Amino acid sequence: MNERRQLALTLLVAGTFFMENLDGTILATAAPTIGRAYGVDSAAVGLAITAYLVTLAVLIPISGWLTERLGARTVFAGAIAVFTIASALCAASGDLAQLTVMRVLQGAGGAMMVPVGRLAVLRVTEKRDLVRAIAWLTWPALAAPIFAPLVGGLLVTYAGWQWIFLLNIPLGIVAFVAAIRLTPIDVARTRKPLDWIGFVLTFTGVGGVVVFGALLADPSAPLLAVVASGAAGAVLTAAAIWHLGRAEHPLLDLRAFRIETFRVTHAGGSLFRLTISAVPFLLPLFFQDALGWSPVQAGAVVLALFVGNLVIKPATTPMLTRWGFRTVLIWSTTGAVATMLLSALIAPLTPIALVVALLLVSGMTRSTGFTAYNTIAFADVPADEMTGANTLASTVQQIAAGLGVAVGAVALRFGAPLASAVGLDSVSGAYRVAFVLVGIVALGSVIESARLSRTAGENIRPPRRPRRPRATHPAT
Repeated sequence: MNERRQLALTLLVAGTFFMENLDGTILATAAPTIGRAYGVDSAAVGLAITAYLVTLAVLIPISGWLTERLGARTVFAGAIAVFTIASALCAASGDLAQLTVMRVLQGAGGAMMVPVGRLAVLRVTEKRDLVRAIAWLTWPALAAPIFAPLVGGLLVTYAGWQWIFLLNIPLGIVAFVAAIRLTPIDVARTRKPLDWIGFVLTFTGVGGVVVFGALLADPSAPLLAVVASGAAGAVLTAAAIWHLGRAEHPLLDLRAFRIETFRVTHAGGSLFRLTISAVPFLLPLFFQDALGWSPVQAGAVVLALFVGNLVIKPATTPMLTRWGFRTVLIWSTTGAVATMLLSALIAPLTPIALVVALLLVSGMTRSTGFTAYNTIAFADVPADEMTGANTLASTVQQIAAGLGVAVGAVALRFGAPLASAVGLDSVSGAYRVAFVLVGIVALGSVIESARLSRTAGENIRPPRRPRRPRATHPAT
């Protein structure tokens, strides 16, 4: 595949990644409006949000098996079609039950769309070009949660909540045609049997964990349901790991965890994703509830995170080239923790310029950390294990992203009593404590980065440009 066609495929996958991530977070902004339209409480609309995230998490593991049997182009294009059709059906839903069912269908399309698309990119990308390709694939995960509050607010205010889904239709049609034209046809396919036991255990275990996170964040959730979902998720996930490590043809190939770079990416990297995903959830609420800003103003200021992502993007590869993955990860994760803690100090009289500057720095650390983690994950994975490693990575990353909002909500829930205990204002104090709690969790990624080998990722590290020799002058 020539370089221009490879870049086009990478941008196509990045675009589908953006659609999937945006639809995972944008509905929260429209929840009150949808609740009024259906005659239900806005909190009940959370069922449709959770259904989408749970479906993404539990169906991603089967994407690798489908790709090996049907080919990347068939599965990728088919997933785009399902996602697009489901988006239209979501807009046409007449009640919350219909919307929830259609969101499950939409999540099924998204579960196949992103990991299979990324696999297609990884298969045609040389190791030396991996940093650049992953950089393109990283920005949607960073941008979508940031754009969601503003885009959702504008659509609900000036168009109607249905347009949250209707916008996917023209984009999906274009993506479907592009997928057919750009995705290479797989020559070699395998006919491994489906690991049904692994699928059931993974499906129920991951589903239990995601539901546990959603229930834990809901103060009105029954204690019995919280405990039951958490216990079931833990036991079934442990059983799934035990089975996957012994099955002849496991649904998820855990061998990639023996590779240091892959293992660190999905240990400390998962904590990084959890906490980074929580910040765009907390900030708009903090600005509105504690500082009294309007939804549009709050969404506009949060865009500074995305500006920071863009500003640092051209420098990401040079930084990895000069200092290596370990050093870049240590500094980016440390910077992310620092900006989370500093967010707790924002007050009503804090100048807007200072808030924007803080969010710019936060966006820069987010982008750098994401790119480094996502790139080094596949640095040492052999070509014949790439499909299994990609499916495993997508599953772990989606669980972390799906639980990110829950982590922010849980931190906010427990932040209120902690704030009262130390004498802080009940509203703003809850958010301040929440930012501190999230920052403490994020410290785990700093510790894990420091434990990484100094030579990690050297095989894909772009070569440094040789320095020009200094001019010499003849002796006089």
